[in-house]
Amino acid sequence: MDAAPSTEIDFSGNTFVIRPNFKHKFRPVAVREVISTVLSQNLTDKTYNSEEVPDLTRNLAEKIKEAVKDLGYDRYRLMVQVAIGEQKGEGVKMGCRCFWDADTDNYAQDTFMNDSLFCVAAVFGLFYY
Repeated sequence: MDAAPSTEIDFSGNTFVIRPNFKHKFRPVAVREVISTVLSQNLTDKTYNSEEVPDLTRNLAEKIKEAVKDLGYDRYRLMVQVAIGEQKGEGVKMGCRCFWDADTDNYAQDTFMNDSLFCVAAVFGLFYY
């Protein structure tokens, strides 16, 4: 006679993660290097053109997001914000407010400038529970 399959569930290990391991935490220094690399590779020889800026910001945001994903932040939701403006020697201030968990969430930003334009990019990493 065949034995019936066991219906017991093994609860010995955690089935969910509420905090990232130390080595998997969002690292602003590493992300800032990625942002800097992507911006310098794509904007060094660009001149400001208001008609190209919407597509350029979307493309930069996607490239930054893909490069940050390669760092291995599996359980993080990534939000990328890119702003480009014409360089006219005037000052610009930007700010943001977020509601997040200070233990797990973080952000990184970098700025690129040439004679024609400036670009500010920020990546927000929010741990997905």
